[in-house]
Amino acid sequence: MAESFGIDPARYDRARPPYPAQLIERIAAPEVLDIGSGTGIVARQLQAAGCRVLGVDPDERMAGFARTSGVDTEVAAFEAWDPAGRTFDAVVAGQSWHWVDPATGLDKVKQVLRPGGRFAVFAHAFQAPPEVAESFAEAFRRVAPDSPVNLQAAGNPVEIYQAGFAKVGDAFRAAGGFGEPEQWRFDAERSYTRDAWLEQLSTTGGLTPLPADRRAEVLRHVGATIDQLGGGFTVPLTTLAVTATRSPAT
Repeated sequence: MAESFGIDPARYDRARPPYPAQLIERIAAPEVLDIGSGTGIVARQLQAAGCRVLGVDPDERMAGFARTSGVDTEVAAFEAWDPAGRTFDAVVAGQSWHWVDPATGLDKVKQVLRPGGRFAVFAHAFQAPPEVAESFAEAFRRVAPDSPVNLQAAGNPVEIYQAGFAKVGDAFRAAGGFGEPEQWRFDAERSYTRDAWLEQLSTTGGLTPLPADRRAEVLRHVGATIDQLGGGFTVPLTTLAVTATRSPAT
C-alpha cells in the first residue's frame, strides 16, 4: 500500500491539503530532512520559508514529481537510506511516519539530527459528513471485501490521532536521546466540491491499490451521495504534531 500512492503523483499533489503556516514556522530550520517526502508538499512550504530541504521517499514516481517542482529528493526507504555522513537541523515526517519501522527509524533520526535540532511527526485529521463516510464504507466493502483496510474504527478522528501520537511520543522517550515530547494542534476548516473530494479520496490508501474499475465504482457511489448533499461540504481540518528536540549530550 505504501508504494501505491505514486500511481498518479500529480493528482496526489493537487488533492492533498498543505500544512498550516504556524506549523511550518515552528519546524523551519536552515537544513531539513523530509522523511517520506512524497510529491514535496511540505518540502516546498519549507523552501518558501527559507529552508534547504532534502527529501527521502521510497517511490521513484513521487520523487520524480518532487524533483520537477524543485525539491531535491533521494529514492530509498528511510530505514535503508544512506545519509553519507550528512546531518540536519531538523527532521520532519508529514503523513509518513506510520510507514517507517519506529525503532530503526528513530535510530536513524538520532544519527542525522544535530544536537538541539527538532524532530517533528505530523498529519491531518478530518472526516467527511456521516452520509459521505457511510457511502464510502458501503461501496468499499462491496468492491474490496478482502481489503485489510479497517473502515470500522470508531471515535473522533482527532482523538484517534492524538492517542496514536501519544504512543509516538512514548517511543521518543523509550529511544532516548530526545527531550520531552510535545503535542501541537492546529484547527481550521476546508471546503470541498464533489470533484475535489473524489480527487482527494482517490489518493487514499484504501483506494490506491485497487484496480481502476473498482476505484471508479466506489467514487461513483460516493459522488452520488455528495450530489444529494448539494454538491459539496465543509469539514473541520485539524493538523496534529508530536515533536521533540535532539538532546545535546547523546
